Amino acid sequence: MIHTVAETGSTNADLAARVAAGDALREGDWLVADRQTAGRGRQGRTWFDGLGNFMGSTWVERRPGDPLPGTLALVAGLAVFETVSSLIPPPRRAVLKWPNDVLIGGAKLCGILLEGAGQGIIVGIGVNLAQAPAVEGRETIALSAFGPPPDRDLLAATLARLFAQEVERWRTFGLEPLVRRWIAVGHPAGTPLLVGEPGEEPLRGTFVGLAADGALQLRLADGTTRAIHAGEVRLASGN
Repeated sequence: MIHTVAETGSTNADLAARVAAGDALREGDWLVADRQTAGRGRQGRTWFDGLGNFMGSTWVERRPGDPLPGTLALVAGLAVFETVSSLIPPPRRAVLKWPNDVLIGGAKLCGILLEGAGQGIIVGIGVNLAQAPAVEGRETIALSAFGPPPDRDLLAATLARLFAQEVERWRTFGLEPLVRRWIAVGHPAGTPLLVGEPGEEPLRGTFVGLAADGALQLRLADGTTRAIHAGEVRLASGN
């Protein structure tokens, strides 16, 4: 079920409040907002409300035997990738940047934020359909760059269906096929990357794949390989 509201502060915060209040959330249910007034990204960044864009959150229950919850970032990235790929006219195409950014020509199309809540994980997703936010130091893009923006409700239904499929595969088959599929549509081996939070001196290297646990494999200048489990990852070009 997809529940739509005209305006809210943050769909992630709304679901977190429901969990804190003892409400029972169901997998497969989504909260989608026409506008968000207090949306958030990584490091507490403000998430542009983007009237006409997709802004929604869902909840995934943590069950015994599930892969590590952080790997839901790969799941969400693949679900968004599959949702938007058919909407991008050739020769342009979407590419995943670790762990879950969807890029077109190096420009960011979506944002995904995972937050723990009770016995589960809230997955918040924003996709630029009609408008691309201005983000300092980063290039962004909306699907409206290729024609009329997609219908938000149709995209929401497709994303909800594909996300549910990806979660089921994640639970049933584990990380090996997920990692393999991510690598097939991610930035290619040899892509120069910068890793580090804002204000830090970035770690520089090139992408050489993903580890079995979904960690980014970064080849450093001295030839060694570093496993990156968390952190801000940018293309060396700045995205």
